[in-house]
Amino acid sequence: MLIAISILFMVIGFILSGVLKSKFRKYSQVPLTNGMSGAEVAAAMLKYNQIYDVQITQVEGQLTDHYNPQDKTVNLSYDVYHGRSVAAAAVAAHECGHAVQHADAYSFLQMRSSLVPVVNIAASLQQYLFMFGIAGIGFSKSPILLIIALVAFGITTVFSLITLPVEFDASHRALVWLDGSGFARGQEYDGAKDALTWAAMTYVSAALAALVQFLYLLWALLGSRD
Repeated sequence: MLIAISILFMVIGFILSGVLKSKFRKYSQVPLTNGMSGAEVAAAMLKYNQIYDVQITQVEGQLTDHYNPQDKTVNLSYDVYHGRSVAAAAVAAHECGHAVQHADAYSFLQMRSSLVPVVNIAASLQQYLFMFGIAGIGFSKSPILLIIALVAFGITTVFSLITLPVEFDASHRALVWLDGSGFARGQEYDGAKDALTWAAMTYVSAALAALVQFLYLLWALLGSRD
């Protein structure tokens, strides 16, 4: 059952990822009026927020953009770093939103960062647990295995849920700045908002998947005690 749930949400995640890529391609064709690249937009947003200790770097891949609080870097993919489009501006501003969160000591970002080491361990455990499931060793046959699974999935569920306000807040900060600074208004703003909304949906799907899996395991544990 747990594997079936995982597959279902994997399919949903795949669909959302496809829509997100489609949106990014669409808004990558819409040029930014001021002609600035994503890297330049990021630099402008950081400067506006008086953040001078964060570096903007280019990373490989597509939609691999992220902010690293450990070394204070805004990492932008090639298309975003060099792109002069609404999509590039939206993604760059969103990642800078995380940098602003870091500078403001945003509580949810701090909580998420502190959970990363234990989440990595929990995620590794989940891989082995799925292997046991595929091998036919049901959780109901091993209470200890069930408890370990519940703890591992509980940790990743908490992490996924904490991620939601972090991502939504970063997008909000990005959109407020894009509009207030005049970098993206009217149709450009609408495009940026649409792109970031679909990006947020991928996190919502991941959080929902984690929560459903955790609740299923909790139900299985409580049922095993009857």
